[in-house]
Amino acid sequence: MTTHSKSQRVTLVHRRAVAAVSLLALIALPLACNQLDKALAIESPSRLPVKDLEKPETAELLVRSSSTDFKCALGAFVVAGGLMSGELVDATQTASRWIYDRRVIVPADAQYSTSICEAIGVYSPISTARWTADNALRHLEGWTDTQVPNRHQLMAQAALNAGFSLIMLGEAFCSAAVDLSAEETPAQLFAQAEDRFTKAIAAATASGDNNLLNAAYVGRARSRIDRNDKAGAAADAARVPIDFVFLSDGGDAGRQQNRVFEQNNKSLAVSVAPTYRNVVYGTTADPRVNVKNEGRNAQDASTPLYTQQKYTSLGTPLIVASGVEAQLILAEAQGGAVAVNIINALHARAGLPQDFASTDPAVILAQIIEERRRELFLQGNRLFDVNRFNLVQVPTPGLPYPKGGSYGTQRCMPLPDVERLNNPNIPDA
Repeated sequence: MTTHSKSQRVTLVHRRAVAAVSLLALIALPLACNQLDKALAIESPSRLPVKDLEKPETAELLVRSSSTDFKCALGAFVVAGGLMSGELVDATQTASRWIYDRRVIVPADAQYSTSICEAIGVYSPISTARWTADNALRHLEGWTDTQVPNRHQLMAQAALNAGFSLIMLGEAFCSAAVDLSAEETPAQLFAQAEDRFTKAIAAATASGDNNLLNAAYVGRARSRIDRNDKAGAAADAARVPIDFVFLSDGGDAGRQQNRVFEQNNKSLAVSVAPTYRNVVYGTTADPRVNVKNEGRNAQDASTPLYTQQKYTSLGTPLIVASGVEAQLILAEAQGGAVAVNIINALHARAGLPQDFASTDPAVILAQIIEERRRELFLQGNRLFDVNRFNLVQVPTPGLPYPKGGSYGTQRCMPLPDVERLNNPNIPDA
């Protein structure tokens, strides 16, 4: 008797099974052909031609879909950026996620590049949100007011979605690509964002929608200050009322969930970082960084659980833009007495002492950065602030990471391999 190893036996069994299936298939083939031809002749009702979706009658659906893509991408951007910038700490046992917390992302990592936004992927979700928004905008620009009665309002929303998506790409990534473009720098992405916000301003003005108009001015001010265009940023920021707030679409199911609340308060996958716990101004607790000690550990059973109280449910919309952010941009752009007055006005709104005073530009800028840290907590601004102001990273690079390895020095995410390898206009590294 011939003897075989375990692997050889498995191979033989596999080959015999394949042969048996193949023989049955050959016997059954003549009988099945007629039925197969009939089945293939039936058009699947789950697939719709693009031409049936991209038409004036579906304009609102196209924009609403882009808004859902944008909200999901924004939530992942806020969480991933919060982990990299020291607003949050990871509290899972999922090693693939620790790359954000440790700041050690490599281009081959699928977590940040191709994962869906519900799983805190960023590159593909943000790129998808940008494309669906630009696609809707392109169609709306080609249609007429007769074909789409609320065309200008929809154009403004689509342009906003595209603009803020480009902001996210520029602020989170060291470089990126748009529609198979060459590799682009953050400054180039911010310039494209400014273009979208300019379109949003024109469309919102034409539609008479002040909510969209103010959001577009905040977005353009942000794209300009990100490129150090202080004069342009100040001009836009000064137009926005301090009490203005622009929110993402609401919804508590699936992709529309508030990802910050879902990750921190519900699934306990992240905890608020130590430097955002018990934040005070002088001796007064700062209500802008409202964090609760839950008195227990998070999902990994070892990280103390601190929860944010800014977003109160899965259905709470995310803050996209605000008059407070505009004021902080104005303070940064103008400095001096203007900045000092803005800081004290923000303190008055928060019930804090209005005692900040300085004529030293470095001291004033440092306070502006601190005010941004508090006012814009968990809104997706901190990561690029750490980058553009070259702030000290917390935890300190080189310190041991609690789950193995050590903290890295990354201030932005590298261009993913999935883009480099599939984009003919970007050379292989």
